[in-house]
Amino acid sequence: MWWFLKRWFSKGKHIEDVDFMKKYLIVGLGNIGEKYANTRHNIGFKILDFFANQESLTFETQKLGDVATYKLKGRTFIFLKPNTYMNLSGKAVLYWLTKEKIPLENLLVITDDLNLPFGSMRLKTKGSDGGHNGLKDIQDKLNTTNYSRFRFGISDTFSKGRQIDYVLGEWTEDESSQLKERLGKSSELIKSFALAGVNDTMNTFNGK
Repeated sequence: MWWFLKRWFSKGKHIEDVDFMKKYLIVGLGNIGEKYANTRHNIGFKILDFFANQESLTFETQKLGDVATYKLKGRTFIFLKPNTYMNLSGKAVLYWLTKEKIPLENLLVITDDLNLPFGSMRLKTKGSDGGHNGLKDIQDKLNTTNYSRFRFGISDTFSKGRQIDYVLGEWTEDESSQLKERLGKSSELIKSFALAGVNDTMNTFNGK
């Protein structure tokens, strides 16, 4: 998968000259279709849509997903909303990483997390799928758990046996009223991931 790295450095190029090292793939996980648009499980889509709206970006349907490009301070962000449905997200991630020649350390996957309080944010550089089917498929397709993931808390305020209904349910009125501020913070985290690096971003945003 990373054949282009070997070819580049065999020609005597230096790391600071490699344009693709300044490219980032930002993947928001979700399910396609209007009925899923405002559900908790689609927070990945929602964050990217908010970012795109703030920056006047337009998503275009391309192979395996909707894609938008954003440039900031010498970095290129490629935003991807896979159209493969959640359980097959890895196929789209692998395709766009390969197509755009983006190194694995420049991948950020945005997903919901039941184990975090509503609206809280946690960035990690590796970890298990935590029972999340989207992350599980990405892990299977990339054959690694060593990629950055941004988990957005949706809390776990559901009764026994109602997890699926809760995850695929829509935000409450109270949650919706708080979302805009949280989406703004999420956009800042995405920018920081590329501009400040993952470690500084974790220190700044985790638990906030």
